[in-house]
Amino acid sequence: MSITVNGLDELKKLAGSDLGTSEWIEVTQERVNTFADATGDHQWIHVDPEKAAQGPFGAPIAHGYLTLSLFIPLFTALLDVQGVTTKVNYGLNKVRFPSPVKVGSRIRLAGRLTEVEDVPGGVQITVDGTIEIEGAAKPAAVLQSLSRFYA
Repeated sequence: MSITVNGLDELKKLAGSDLGTSEWIEVTQERVNTFADATGDHQWIHVDPEKAAQGPFGAPIAHGYLTLSLFIPLFTALLDVQGVTTKVNYGLNKVRFPSPVKVGSRIRLAGRLTEVEDVPGGVQITVDGTIEIEGAAKPAAVLQSLSRFYA
């Protein structure tokens, strides 16, 4: 379920709010292969299902940075900020990958808007995010993301 806000003042009121969880999305071999092609990272553990089945995880796994990049579509499913001119990813304070994402797994984002602070021309938000793997004890990623929204 998405939370929609209109403008920076409404966004500021969400500081400290739990944003809920996104829908599950499947991490397919096609997505992993496309990411490998885009980044040039064709390590066998990601793109060779037969060899990866004999590897340490028993299956091919998504790149950690693929999992991280999926934060954006998962996050935009949680929070829709309207009435702004520009939305910019500003960076990350911390990222950890506690558990690999096996191809065929489903992941989702649980997010909390921990801080909203003024910056020239807009606001910067800090989101604590956990990318969960369906049925897994440990998450795929734990991160703190910074985004800026300009009026």
